[in-house]
Amino acid sequence: MTLTDAQVDRAAADLLAAEDAREQIGLLSLRHDGMTLDDAYRIQSAQMAQKLAAGRDIVGWKIGLTSKVMQDALGIDTPDSGVLYDDMVFPTGGTVPKGRFIQPRIEAEIAFVMKAPLDGDVTRDDVLAATDYVVPSLEILDTRIQRKDPATGQPRIIVDTVSDNAANAGIVLGAQHHAPDAHDLRWTGAILRANGAVVATGLGAAVLDDPVMGLVWLARRMHQYGQKIEAGQVILSGSFIAPIECPPGTRIEADFGPFGDVSISFE
Repeated sequence: MTLTDAQVDRAAADLLAAEDAREQIGLLSLRHDGMTLDDAYRIQSAQMAQKLAAGRDIVGWKIGLTSKVMQDALGIDTPDSGVLYDDMVFPTGGTVPKGRFIQPRIEAEIAFVMKAPLDGDVTRDDVLAATDYVVPSLEILDTRIQRKDPATGQPRIIVDTVSDNAANAGIVLGAQHHAPDAHDLRWTGAILRANGAVVATGLGAAVLDDPVMGLVWLARRMHQYGQKIEAGQVILSGSFIAPIECPPGTRIEADFGPFGDVSISFE
């Protein structure tokens, strides 16, 4: 099934309205039985066009569903991607205002900041050459689509998450900058604390066995949709932990050891 332009536009409008109202909509996979991944990226792109028209700027891209555990949980075998906008950036040590998000969660990632564009069938060496520096980071997730249908119990699937901008809502970058080859990123990881208690640990190798390969995947996927990674953009390479719920009053601290640290609080 391929959605009509009108169906794509309506889904995009519903998601943008949900973001503004802080209220979730139902699963698009139930509304449109059989919708494809291409349909989902069309819905994501339709939202992008409206955000850019409203004055937002793209600051980068996120890669999601890179770990085997998360792929198995959704019954898929491919990552997904979403867009990072300028109003999604929070300073490390900062606070997210109360009511900014619907159901915020946190993931820990290695972020890449680019000095040159990447497009098409790139290699691991191409990614390293195009990277200005890497930093510790947190991704704030939110869901404008219900995580599961209350009537049937059906969980959202990849077409729902991709339509919902891969559940992206915010990014937090650490202050420490490193050359992309200064650390073995497969062995770079973090200890995450929520309100002082350790709640997760993980290593970069959970991301496609190498976070750099996330950017290889992203450049190839974007090329299929007429997009490319631009110089100066931030790329979240994929989480190496499961998402952590962040109700009001949560403070998250991610200790990446010699790689650095990053933190955020929720009012």
